[in-house]
Amino acid sequence: MSTPYPFTAIVGQDDLRLALLLNAVSPAVGGVLVRGEKGTAKSTAVRALSALLPTVDVVSGCRFSCAPGAPAPKCPDGPHEVGAGVDRPARMVELPVGASEDRLVGALDIERALSEGVKAFEPGLLADAHRGILYVDEVNLLHDHLVDLLLDAAAMGASYVEREGVSVRHAARFLLVGTMNPEEGELRPQLLDRFGLTVEVSASREPDQRVEVVRRRLAYDDEPAAFAARWADEEAALRQHIASSRELLPSVRLGDAALRQIAATCAAFEVDGMRADIVMARTATALAAWAGRTDVLAEDVRQAALLALPHRRRRSPFDAPGLDEDKLDETLEEFGDRGEGDDDPDPGPGGGPGNGPGGQPAPGDGPQGGDASARPEAGEGGEPQAGPGAGEQSTVQAAEPFRTKTLSVPGIGEGAAGRRSRARTDRGRTTGARRPQGALTKLHLAATVRAAAPYQRARGRSGPGLVVRRDDLRQAVREGHESNLVLFVVDASGSMAARQRMSAVKGAVLSLLLDAYQRRDKVGLVTFRGAAAEVALPPTSSVDAAAVRLESLPTGGRTPLAAGLLKAHDVLRVERLRDPARRPLVVVVTDGRATGGPEPVALAGRAARLLAAEGTASVVVDCEAGPVRLGLAGQLAGELGGTAVTLDELRADSIAGLVRDVQGAGTRRAA
Repeated sequence: MSTPYPFTAIVGQDDLRLALLLNAVSPAVGGVLVRGEKGTAKSTAVRALSALLPTVDVVSGCRFSCAPGAPAPKCPDGPHEVGAGVDRPARMVELPVGASEDRLVGALDIERALSEGVKAFEPGLLADAHRGILYVDEVNLLHDHLVDLLLDAAAMGASYVEREGVSVRHAARFLLVGTMNPEEGELRPQLLDRFGLTVEVSASREPDQRVEVVRRRLAYDDEPAAFAARWADEEAALRQHIASSRELLPSVRLGDAALRQIAATCAAFEVDGMRADIVMARTATALAAWAGRTDVLAEDVRQAALLALPHRRRRSPFDAPGLDEDKLDETLEEFGDRGEGDDDPDPGPGGGPGNGPGGQPAPGDGPQGGDASARPEAGEGGEPQAGPGAGEQSTVQAAEPFRTKTLSVPGIGEGAAGRRSRARTDRGRTTGARRPQGALTKLHLAATVRAAAPYQRARGRSGPGLVVRRDDLRQAVREGHESNLVLFVVDASGSMAARQRMSAVKGAVLSLLLDAYQRRDKVGLVTFRGAAAEVALPPTSSVDAAAVRLESLPTGGRTPLAAGLLKAHDVLRVERLRDPARRPLVVVVTDGRATGGPEPVALAGRAARLLAAEGTASVVVDCEAGPVRLGLAGQLAGELGGTAVTLDELRADSIAGLVRDVQGAGTRRAA
């Protein structure tokens, strides 16, 4: 076993270390979500924590880590006698992003269950993590069906495995720790709320601190055991501090004054539900125990809010998490001196601004300032004047987003689970059966019985049990929904530069991005203006990043429509090699004009037919405005083999049958 990097040797990252240590003191806090850029010691810190946790007393030979003093009455390895157990180190179990459902919850031997009625169960990662740490690196990339299982286990403290009448249940209480890079996409709100605390991490910009990070890492890589030995005393002292804080925790008093501050803070930041209040109370109690105190002070409540609320406050999906610390201090001060009539400690001046444990900047404290005023705009049909930079316009803000009609890719795919287009998936309604390809995951019971029934006499069946062979087993074929790659191709030329129109266009694209966020899609952004097109955002799961690129998109110049379509073709070609199962949907946002170079209209038509020839599903959002309409966007949609919709028709409440139109276009193209 490799020597872990010592927790005490980590340089900086104070919030990260504190959040992990508070969970070590009080696992009831509910885990930690670590958000930050790559290369910031997220995984190193989590792996180092497991070496500091106290040992776990378990029933000898129990695969489900039952406590000897109170074994689970329905443990699959039970029943157990109450008595002495054995100590073992606390486990840290890693859940790979690409794990299967059976690997997470465990697997039943379906063949033995059918033929012998035996519950032959192989425990999964949830059983291994019971009374330990379940660590998910890149948790935001976890498939939705695994997220659902994690949510169930976290809510119930148990894992259930149900397969065609065979049921297994076992305890699954664990400390959930996840790390993620926000640039690769956000978490579902339900899973986000299950993490007790969240911290934002970033690399230090101080040269001396960066030098120390490199020096220690190189020393560890050269001689891991020797490096760990040099930090053994600090590790032992920290381990003892955790143990003593755990012993003190039951004696910590959470008075009414602190409870009022907690409730007022959660109300002030408009968090949903009551879980935030409970997590804050547990965190503040753990902070007091960590400080060696038996009373919760205002400074504990303040620090608890900074750790427990940023990911819970009500916000738009494109807003960065974070708290307004001035508002936090005002709330604590307002409700910090109302403890008259009881014996609870009065936070006094400690609850005022600036007196909590400070120095931590609040990430994302609201929108940036600045005026969105622009230069005078070109007319609706105006092209820029000659000369470099002519027709340039500063960026404009997007209009308010709205709920869009669902756009989907025709046919049935086999991509990653999501919520957009029809697909054959592991979850969903059963539509048929087939022979299993590899391990059997979802048994189709009726088809299996039909396959085995004709051979029962030949197999010598004499009892009530069905004689089932491996060749009889049938895998259920299920239909659900997949996520797609939604590639936006946005016209940013001078013909789109009218201020009001560009604001509406950005609002429409932002609305589609919000829809993609909710449907778990990957997104990409190609823009074209002037003399060329560029990939403003390569395909990514981070819809937030696409929204930022869109907000800063300038307009002006000629309209190289063909260049935009060809750039989209290049992006899709590369993505097919990287992720061949994910089907693309190209959304072209333009008024359909093409200018610049020889025969720009004919060239755009050839580029559109190139995309159509490869079966790429497409929608053209027609941005043409004014009393005289040329219908160029509709012609482009015809060349693409897709459909055209206006900005108004894109709204969910303004047109029926948009999905049918898209699918119908795909059917005509296939024909």
